[in-house]
Amino acid sequence: MRSFGYDVLTSYEAGQANQSISDEDILNFAHKQDRVVITLNREDFISLHQQGKKHRGILIYKEDRDYKGQANKIHEFIVNNTQVLTGRLIRIKNKTKKELQFKFLLPKNTK
Repeated sequence: MRSFGYDVLTSYEAGQANQSISDEDILNFAHKQDRVVITLNREDFISLHQQGKKHRGILIYKEDRDYKGQANKIHEFIVNNTQVLTGRLIRIKNKTKKELQFKFLLPKNTK
């Protein structure tokens, strides 16, 4: 993501890696820093989102050893959808090798 010019801060760089910091604390930290969370931890962050926790956006995806390809997918989404990240949880899924699917999830209390 840095190669695309994004200001990336990893949990390790923030001093939060291997510290038993809760996912909610990570989400709060990112929110206060005006950062989007990009994570493989789907279940916990979907749960936090559904609870209505405030955030600047959560992008979740499945592990893929093609890190450059994964970064390209995330970049493609961000470039085309910057106005919709705040308060949204977006699942980036590979429907097929050739086709991407983006799914937006709203908190349960949103109509």
